[in-house]
Amino acid sequence: MCPGGRYAGLDVPACAAAGDLRPAFDVLDADRDGRISREDLKSFYASGAATSERFDDEDIAAMIAAADADNDGFVQYDEFERLLGRAAAGAGCRPAMEDVLRVMDRDGDGKVGFDDLKAYLGWAGMPAADEEIRAMIRVAGGGDGDGCVGLEELAIVLGCSPTNWTASSQTLH
Repeated sequence: MCPGGRYAGLDVPACAAAGDLRPAFDVLDADRDGRISREDLKSFYASGAATSERFDDEDIAAMIAAADADNDGFVQYDEFERLLGRAAAGAGCRPAMEDVLRVMDRDGDGKVGFDDLKAYLGWAGMPAADEEIRAMIRVAGGGDGDGCVGLEELAIVLGCSPTNWTASSQTLH
């Protein structure tokens, strides 16, 4: 819904197939009513988790209007998926995974550990028990001793295999 092929401060992955965008939609749908409203976007951007940019009411209205195909003032999931699917055409998956990692990696060490994941899940409105978080990290490949998940493991868990990455973006900044 933002110009420049970016949405919510994140690059849109090329490998985002139908249905893969539901978690992103759910994070933006703050009141869980099944649609993204201006208030939902204001809340999301006010948190500062996705971007340091600040958006005024006019910016938020433009974002909604860009995706609101039925002109009801809200973005339904199918509208969200259509817009982001178009934005994803031709893009690589790696930049999106790098952005996801940056959002989740609160301590900036380039990995998602227990504290990072616990904080992110809480922020996203999906609190989990400590043992569930440890299990998520193990399933993602973080059971190798450091208890953390790096970029490639995170990409695999989120359905963006490193084999889908474009060669133009090879480093995590």
